[in-house]
Amino acid sequence: MLRKKKIISNKILKIIYQHDYTKRTIISLYKYFKIHNPIILLDFIKIELKKYDVLGRIYIATEGINVQISTPDIYMKNVIYFFKNLNIHLKNICINYSIVNRSMAFWKLQIKIRKQLVANNIHDIPILTDSFKNYLNAFQVNKCFFDKNTIFVDIRNHYEYEIGHFHRSLEIPSNTFREQLDKLPIFLRLYQNKKIVLYCTGGIRCEKAAALLKKYKFKNIYQIYGGILSYINQTKTYNLPMYFKGKLFVFDSRMAERITNDVVSICKNCQNITDSMHINCLNNVCHRLFIQCEKCSRKLKSYCSKRCLNFS
Repeated sequence: MLRKKKIISNKILKIIYQHDYTKRTIISLYKYFKIHNPIILLDFIKIELKKYDVLGRIYIATEGINVQISTPDIYMKNVIYFFKNLNIHLKNICINYSIVNRSMAFWKLQIKIRKQLVANNIHDIPILTDSFKNYLNAFQVNKCFFDKNTIFVDIRNHYEYEIGHFHRSLEIPSNTFREQLDKLPIFLRLYQNKKIVLYCTGGIRCEKAAALLKKYKFKNIYQIYGGILSYINQTKTYNLPMYFKGKLFVFDSRMAERITNDVVSICKNCQNITDSMHINCLNNVCHRLFIQCEKCSRKLKSYCSKRCLNFS
């Protein structure tokens, strides 16, 4: 008779790892390349990473791989070696390191098969990862801020942009990445003759956005190599001026990493500047992710509006 596999709840896992003082580093990487059998790759990765007590999220699709993981420092070289030798396309992959490395961010390892690495409406457009030449390092990025013919475009969600972004960068108001890509060519039409620098957290969204803009005959398209994470680490390594202001939104239990002391976020209710973290509206029907100052939070009891408060 087969025994049922015991499943430990996320709550218990969180408690276990909160009392685990293993020194860890959070890394992320991605690559667009053809994967013929994602399921076989998933099984292989799962077996290998269990040896190194890796936690985090890995998404695999026929178009590539997206990795966000927390690795014990003693196994860091092993894990990086594993991914760089997993496929010939990953040999020279860019590894992004978290700004705050010791924070516990994940409680288990999840590896999932997806139709796309980042849900969007781009199909049958070649991604330019291997042929795209207009990548900028931190030195080049900083020079661009003094060029009147250059604009910076944020390829992230609104809730990411509202807590931190590059100085004077443009936001494309949208609720999803799909919606953002639909608006992108029209939104940038007025800037078609300018140098357009795209950026996101690690670079994965910019690859799709750059491919789309190339389809619409935009010529002067650039990306920050490795995204915001790589830019910040380079500015620290080489003691460069920092033009990213505020916090960096991260998709794990930490929610955000403070990059500078600048406060750019605004309370949804009173419109005053606040350094509060994102919360979800307590009305489960709404469950909106938003920013609310302490005063409004007390007044509305952590609901996003009077309507949601009264509805509850």
